[in-house]
Amino acid sequence: MIPEDLRYTAEHEWVSGDGSGPVRVGITHFAQDALGDIVFVQLPDEGTVVQAGDQLGEIESTKSVSEIYAPVAGTVVARNGSLGDEPELINAEPYAAGWLVEIAPDDPAALEGLLDAEAYKALTDG
Repeated sequence: MIPEDLRYTAEHEWVSGDGSGPVRVGITHFAQDALGDIVFVQLPDEGTVVQAGDQLGEIESTKSVSEIYAPVAGTVVARNGSLGDEPELINAEPYAAGWLVEIAPDDPAALEGLLDAEAYKALTDG
């Protein structure tokens, strides 16, 4: 379950979009599977400026609390409000309804530095 049209980080976030507009960010199927049942998500407010690698929020599951990291530098322009009442959407649909935030990237070319599907698959198979 590694969609070919997304970019990935070594910390198991995914990014959709080409950077010409806001990019959508979430955690991968691999990450949500490792976390188990997700019970709470803390996300940044709209307007928050982030640097690539900065902590973006936290995901709490029945097993642990894990940090979410910003895959690119930019400004958070949207957050998935549905996750407040339904954090389990991340488990059910990590690449669709379970998205976390949208970021307007400072440099669209930064997306090219992220992993493609083949490289992410090699990371998670290793």
